Amino acid sequence: MLRKLLNHPLTIYLVFLALILFKLIWLHHNLHAYNITMDFFDKVIAVGSLLLVSFWTWWLPPKGRMAGLVLLHLFLTALIYADMVYYRYFQDFLTIPVLMQAGQVNALGDSIATLLHVSDILFFADWLLVIPYGIIVLFGRRSPRHYSLHAFESSSVRTKGTRRQTRIRRFASGCIALVLGLGLAVGPIYYYSQTWAKGLFDNNWWNVSMYNVTGLIAFHGYDLYSFARDHIGSGTEASESELQQVRSYFSARQEAGSPQDEWFGKYKNSNVIIVQGEAFMNFMIGRSINGQEITPHFNELMKESQYYSHFYHQTGQGRTSDADFGANISLHPLPSGSVFVRYADHTYDSLPSILKDSGYSTNAFHAYESGFWNRYTMYRNMKYDRFYSKNDFVEDDPLGWSLSDMSFFRQSVDKMSGEAVAPFYSFLITLSSHHPYSLPQNKRQLDVGEFEGTMLGNYLQSVHYVDAALGSMVEDLKSRGWWDNTIFMFYGDHDNSITEQDDYEKFLGRSLNALDMEQIMNEVPLLVHLPDGAGAGTIDAPAGQLDITPSVLHLLGIPDQAYYHMGNDLYSGSPRTVVLRSGAFTDGSLFYIPSDDYLFENGSCYDISTSAPTGINACRPGHEEAQKRLQVSDTVITYDLIPRLRQEKGEPK
Repeated sequence: MLRKLLNHPLTIYLVFLALILFKLIWLHHNLHAYNITMDFFDKVIAVGSLLLVSFWTWWLPPKGRMAGLVLLHLFLTALIYADMVYYRYFQDFLTIPVLMQAGQVNALGDSIATLLHVSDILFFADWLLVIPYGIIVLFGRRSPRHYSLHAFESSSVRTKGTRRQTRIRRFASGCIALVLGLGLAVGPIYYYSQTWAKGLFDNNWWNVSMYNVTGLIAFHGYDLYSFARDHIGSGTEASESELQQVRSYFSARQEAGSPQDEWFGKYKNSNVIIVQGEAFMNFMIGRSINGQEITPHFNELMKESQYYSHFYHQTGQGRTSDADFGANISLHPLPSGSVFVRYADHTYDSLPSILKDSGYSTNAFHAYESGFWNRYTMYRNMKYDRFYSKNDFVEDDPLGWSLSDMSFFRQSVDKMSGEAVAPFYSFLITLSSHHPYSLPQNKRQLDVGEFEGTMLGNYLQSVHYVDAALGSMVEDLKSRGWWDNTIFMFYGDHDNSITEQDDYEKFLGRSLNALDMEQIMNEVPLLVHLPDGAGAGTIDAPAGQLDITPSVLHLLGIPDQAYYHMGNDLYSGSPRTVVLRSGAFTDGSLFYIPSDDYLFENGSCYDISTSAPTGINACRPGHEEAQKRLQVSDTVITYDLIPRLRQEKGEPK
């Protein structure tokens, strides 16, 4: 009797549900996401979602049903684990656009290795039973004596009527599972979407907030639906209301005109060199550890340059590629995936294309694979004359992912000297301070004291090394006579993925609140050195990566209003608001941090002067403006609207 019960199809199905539910709970407790809980109804949604992805197995013959459950179990286990590892690095979940970039996974190497935990082996322990069971089901010989699992369905003397009843029973079982799944999953999710999570499905700025409502399985289902909607049928055309919002935004921007102040065109025809520093954050600028400056060369450059002390990265899932996109195209990256991968064939007003039209030679330098982040394709569209990638450099000093930044800078400046035609624009992306910050012992020059052997200690060693490489590059530019006729910029691309608050409190020697952590994780440095050293000093007003292109154009005397950009002109003197991809924003006086459910009222509004929370309504106008900007940018990118907008205005495409 017990054996028959254990071998019953319903028992096997319930075991499948229980095992996957256990893994979903395991994932959740490994996220350590702020203000994300898993209560009873979240488990109900999870069970309902599992019913929806597995109900069809009931419609298969006995052997097919068991094989289907085994394969589904293996697939879901792999998916849940992949999400867990991805979250450890990005604090986000996998999406279809990210999976389209899966070819990059092999290149992550050591970074992925550091994200795998020994205890993760237990996550796959049930495979020791599931896989052999699947092999037996698929390839084992059935007999009424030894394979009694479905004996009640598989008798060779079964009549036609009995077979018909069996098919009806299978169909009914599948329908019951489907209806239960809809009730348990869709019902609560719909209720949430109409109450505390209202508006989330229209404004999914962060996948974690979506997960908080739907759970993991339903999250992936909605992601699949969203991807299909955006790429199939009517989803490929912007609505009239979306078009009108875009037209209105850019009309107001273009009507404002370009201010003709003392900065406008002051450095016309100057060379432009912009360096994007990998994971180069702001919290350690100007600081020392055990008597050593962490960034001594950067600190020295600050004396003759403009240093923006509240400069924000505005990246999303695309990380380094998003920083590149924001800085060189001045549109917000997408909430999901990388624009470089998803929409590399669309039209953009990129900085290299604009400067190329103004007589500049334009070149990008990055000592890594040209196809990573789809750069080769994207850079051609951005009108770079040439992209110097890994194969163009001599690997004379291997380090981390590829070539050391010291060698990278030296070889890049050599190439500029030998091949670039003045005036030129050169865009460089560093690598040596990439996660997991495994700097060889012979290149570690910083005494990090109590942080020795920790991820933060390794990070500080890496940025100290990159700082030294930056100092050598500047000296090289000076020796070649370029420093005094070049606009030079250095900025960080994104955070370092080290989110432990205790580490930062220990390093900074003070307690931190939510605003402090938000600023630490989103502020990267921007250094601007002008040919005559004008405007040197620390600038406390907020700025962001989208502001780089409009500001460079202003200094060169090229009106930015002729282009479809969304960044601020740092030299116009106008008040500015910086919007982050998460929906957070700051205007220098207030800082808004969105909640996990993305309801405005559940967010936090801070007075920057006191670092204390203030009334939420003080941030309402800025929140509405931030939402509008993100929506406008997403619409322009997704529907490739720039050619259409130009055509409507009678401008050349």
